[in-house]
Amino acid sequence: MNNPARPSFTPRNAFAWLGVAVLWLLAQLPWGMQRALGNVLGSLLFIALRKRRRIAARNLALCFPEHDDAARRQLLRAHFAALGVGVFEFARAWWGSIAPMRRHVRIEGLAPVQAILASGRGVLLVSGHFTTLELCGRLLCDHLPVSGMYRAHDSAPMEWAVRRGRLRYASAMYTREHVLASVRGLKRGGVLWYAPDQDMLGRDRVFAPFFAIAAGTITATHQLARLSGCAVVPFFHRREGSRYLIRLAPALADFPSADPLTDTTRINAVIEAMVRAAPTQYLWIHQRFKRRPPGAPALY
Repeated sequence: MNNPARPSFTPRNAFAWLGVAVLWLLAQLPWGMQRALGNVLGSLLFIALRKRRRIAARNLALCFPEHDDAARRQLLRAHFAALGVGVFEFARAWWGSIAPMRRHVRIEGLAPVQAILASGRGVLLVSGHFTTLELCGRLLCDHLPVSGMYRAHDSAPMEWAVRRGRLRYASAMYTREHVLASVRGLKRGGVLWYAPDQDMLGRDRVFAPFFAIAAGTITATHQLARLSGCAVVPFFHRREGSRYLIRLAPALADFPSADPLTDTTRINAVIEAMVRAAPTQYLWIHQRFKRRPPGAPALY
């Protein structure tokens, strides 16, 4: 959970180290230049990432059948523009200054969360994978002692660099192997941030509706709340032009229930509402519906 040892430079990981160096340099650019370059990068990603573009287009068709083709193409283009800006936001959150963003962020619902923490109860912040995820997480750390749960990078240099960057502002970082440690942190009255909206392998998974489609979803939100007694607070964040909105909704009432599927369905509905509020900024390039219920046809 602490800073890992820096991996040695070898010919095998030279490309990864180069990527880290480039991202670090990009993180030092002025924010206005980063925003302009982000839009250019988004256009390049739209052209270069053909497979991811097809996945995103398929997701938009599945989730917004009420839109016509022209509207979905516009969403797709806007999504890649958000991705491009998001690359710079991620890099700046990890290794740069967020002073410009601090002057242009609005945070709603902070006082009720602080009151929960003052009572000694832990808080589980639940959000989705949006392009603003990392930057808004860092902005929130100015006001709350947030720890995070994440999936480790396969690249050792990237894992070292990102973990080191996150621990500049996060209280702790937990991988899936550190579930018990994260539960202990919640029991002690800590804040844990978690995004359960990606299709991952694991036995603690159910098929719960997401945009009216059965989506493989891990039941970790139910389990963490059950084991720790924490409050579960939806955490919404989005980019609004050059400004940012962070909204902490009221803690979910009567959560958890006795049924993991009921609770996971409820969490998916919360995240779906977040997506509908900022559809271009959701991570559509992920194969959210990759795994299907037995007998159901493949969607990709």
